[in-house]
Parts: sequence; structure tokens; C-alpha cells
Amino acid sequence: MGMGVEIRNRIAKRAAEEIKNGMIVNLGIGIPSLVPNHLPAGTNVMFHAENGITGMGPSPEKGEEDENLCNAGGFPVSVVKGASYCDSTIAFGMIRRGRVDMTILGSLEVSGKGDLANWIVPGKKVPGMGGAMELAQKAKKVIVLMNQTDKYGNPKIVNECTLPLTSARCVNMIITEMAVFQISAHGLTLTDLFAPHSINEVRAKTGCSFTIAENVRVIN
Repeated sequence: MGMGVEIRNRIAKRAAEEIKNGMIVNLGIGIPSLVPNHLPAGTNVMFHAENGITGMGPSPEKGEEDENLCNAGGFPVSVVKGASYCDSTIAFGMIRRGRVDMTILGSLEVSGKGDLANWIVPGKKVPGMGGAMELAQKAKKVIVLMNQTDKYGNPKIVNECTLPLTSARCVNMIITEMAVFQISAHGLTLTDLFAPHSINEVRAKTGCSFTIAENVRVIN
């Protein structure tokens, strides 16, 4: 079951709120690639991609695409003033030196401790690791955007990941179509709820326990 465009954009818009002026932010493929379309005007951010761009802009209009300009997922992008190009080794060097402030990526599973499993389903053909392992280890903040459950209705936020880990205890925040969770040394805390979902509904679709923030924000 795919996720509707409106819901995907609602998740991307919430993720965009985490971006502060002057950041270098790496975006994964899927919902994270929608984040630049939701930044407030005047936000000064450089979006980084492993294939060697720092300074990606919003998705180009149809017919405006440059066939030589794409993100790490192969989709057309635009660039902002001051953007720069480099080869992939330099792009990974930036990640490994801790120069990337935040990475926003998708996942197959996240544990309540912040373990990330997003690169392989055994026996299935997948795009491969990409930069996920380095980014999860080295970005100063890791945000995961994903469905609350898989296509079979099983929770994707779990007590222990069953899929091979990309990186352990690295995720700081999860945003699903139902809720926003912060992850700290104390575990998982629900901070925001997307209307019309209830906390009980979120509990039923989460595979581990979580605490509830004092003032839960409801997002319409």
C-alpha cells in the first residue's frame, strides 16, 4: 500500500522544520527528497548528495530538468546560488569528517533504541547501501521518515530490528504519517501527533513502548 502524495508532503514539511539556517543537510531518496519544497522562504541551507553536489534546490519544473544534474537517487534536481560539485570521494569525505549537520533518510525498521536498518531485505533486490552507513554514523542528527507499518501492517518501529543493521543507536528522530518520536538515552518519546490519529492508535501500531511528552503537539 503506497502512501498518498498529501501524506508524504505532510511528513516532509514536518522534517523541514528541523532545518536551521547555515546547515549542510543530506537527503535520502523517497520522502526525504520532498523536504526542500517545504522550507520557509529565506532559509539558507546547503543540501548535500553523495554523488557530489552541495547546494541542491527544489525539484525542477517539468521541461526544466538538466539531464546532467541529479541527486543520489538519479532524480533531476536544481541547484541554488553558491552550489558546488565534487566527485563522490570528496562527497563521502565530507560525511566521514562530520561536516554534514543532518541526514534525513528512509528506513525499513528502527528500534526504540535508535538502531537503523534501512539497506537490505535478505533475498530481495535493493538499490544497495549508498551513503547510509557513513551518514548514520557521522551526521550530527539523524532523522528517519517512514510509514508507521509495513505493507502487511507490521510495525516498523520495533523493540529489536530483525533486518541487518545499517548502524546502531544513531537515530535521533522518527517522523511517520501518524506521529513524531524523539529518541534519547531514555528511549522513545512521542512529541507530535498527526490528526486524526490517536495515541492509542499509534500504540497499537508501534512494536515497542514509548513515553508521551508533556505537551503533545497535534498537527492538522
